[in-house]
Amino acid sequence: MNAPRALLVRGSTALAATLLIGWFLTPRASAGGDDALPTGLAQDPHTELFSNEKFPSAFQCADCHRQIFDEWRSSAHAYSAISPMFHKFEQALNNLAYGTVNTFCVRCHIPVGTALGEDRHIPLWERTKESTEGVTCVVCHRVNEYNGRVNGERRIIEGSIFAPVYGTVGPDLDPIIEDPQYAVTTDTDDETATPIHREAIRNDGLSKSDFCASCHQVAVHPGIKLEVVYEQYRDSPAFRKGTTCQDCHMAKVPGDPSSGYATAPRAVINNVDPIQEGSKHTDHSFIGPGYSIAHPGIFPHNLAARKDFELQDWMTFDWEASWGSRDFEEKVASGEVKTSFPDAWTDPRVRKAAWRVVRENLAELDKRKERRRAIMEKGSHMDGPFFSKTPRVGESFSFHYEVTNICEGHNLPSGSLGAQPEIWLNVALVDPDGETAWESGYVDSHGDMCDVHSRDVREGKIDHDNQLFNLQAKFLTTNVKGTDREMYLPVNFDVDQRPFIRPGATPNSVMNHPPFVRMEQRSIPPLGMKKAKYSVPSDRMKKRGTYKLSVRLRSRAEPMYFMDFVGATEEMERRMIERMIDIHPYTVEFEVR
Repeated sequence: MNAPRALLVRGSTALAATLLIGWFLTPRASAGGDDALPTGLAQDPHTELFSNEKFPSAFQCADCHRQIFDEWRSSAHAYSAISPMFHKFEQALNNLAYGTVNTFCVRCHIPVGTALGEDRHIPLWERTKESTEGVTCVVCHRVNEYNGRVNGERRIIEGSIFAPVYGTVGPDLDPIIEDPQYAVTTDTDDETATPIHREAIRNDGLSKSDFCASCHQVAVHPGIKLEVVYEQYRDSPAFRKGTTCQDCHMAKVPGDPSSGYATAPRAVINNVDPIQEGSKHTDHSFIGPGYSIAHPGIFPHNLAARKDFELQDWMTFDWEASWGSRDFEEKVASGEVKTSFPDAWTDPRVRKAAWRVVRENLAELDKRKERRRAIMEKGSHMDGPFFSKTPRVGESFSFHYEVTNICEGHNLPSGSLGAQPEIWLNVALVDPDGETAWESGYVDSHGDMCDVHSRDVREGKIDHDNQLFNLQAKFLTTNVKGTDREMYLPVNFDVDQRPFIRPGATPNSVMNHPPFVRMEQRSIPPLGMKKAKYSVPSDRMKKRGTYKLSVRLRSRAEPMYFMDFVGATEEMERRMIERMIDIHPYTVEFEVR
């Protein structure tokens, strides 16, 4: 493959770096009528796209487990290898530490590639297609041991689609294999029937929270913990009740263990349900606060039938201009829009097929966004405002909100992804004339909160928000002089310009944190509450009449300053802002005399 030169450098800040992920998900379109390029999941499992004999693709599993595949394909697990932000972060960390982090991050994010011995630095288009599926089916269902709390590691058993799988149940598959109505085969040379794994073996470890800990309780080399959600869980009411991670995150209603599990066919084999009754169904969508900023032709995973676009093709498809949509193509045909298309997109039928993939994936992302909002609102509560005294003209007044974490399992936000996830409170006071009299939690021109990390604050373009209520964790590193300072990463490149990351020489138990670096948690523990206290200056209370006080919790996966630090593109930053959510927005009115 002849990739553009700008893309051959891993970590390039070129626009294409955002889109490098997913060429393998769609075959090249053929010429023909408009209906010659249907989209959707390929039903033929006998294809060279999924010929890896060591680790089968999720698309092979989908032939019988379609519902689970549809849930998984837009999940954070499915996104882990594709995420443009992960690659920017991982490369920046390795660059700062002169490669001493090496393959640590990809062990969880690209576990199949790690098991295959793929170099961490190679671009995605040089990896096997299965490794680019991130935490794909075999990452959990080809584990035959009780993993416990190993640090950033999952030992996956090699084997083709015919090898045994492991799950929370272990049904006897012989009746299905021997029954001709299912038309399945365990013969590698039989291409006339649907391949099936020979055994389904029970592994009770998959139903235990410990199974999740190997990737969700992780400490990097010097001992600083990037993932602490399992520790939070072990100290939670949910743990004491015996509620598992799966009981919440795979429940019928995500985040609500009392809802139990849904029922659904365990498998549908050639349109036949061999059990003929609903069995326990674990939701594999794993709804949480994270979200995709990749090209929507690339993620969620979506194999369009009989299409095969090369990497360069998807990377040059302008979905934001709605290429392939009816309105766009009518304007092109009439001459109203004049566009010079790349060679791959000169045929309008090809553009239409690609647009169907994009439209389907955007709909899936929108649906997931609403489910994200629902689970975040289910896990938190906000009360207020509570005034300390009656507001009056020309007088300052104080008030507060109470933010409660009603989730029993972990902190708000949880301890995943180190210091990246943001949750903060945005409060605005609007005077009787509709003008903003006062605000906290506002953002600068880059979308950052106006704290010490804001570029506009540092440059004097906007005021520092000294009343900011922010639940984001921070890395603190010790400097040569002065106190600890907040850092983007747990790498103290201020002290050592060549900060090789090695295991700490001092046991963490002595200091309760690694030497020279620690994490300051600002999150709210399970069932805990924090008060967000504010004071409006007297010079902002000049008018009599009805005031409005609006509030919302804001949730974003990555800070803009951190995205800038690791070299993210403007497109990546824009999508990060577009897909963020507001939680519990509401407004109250009060009179000022």
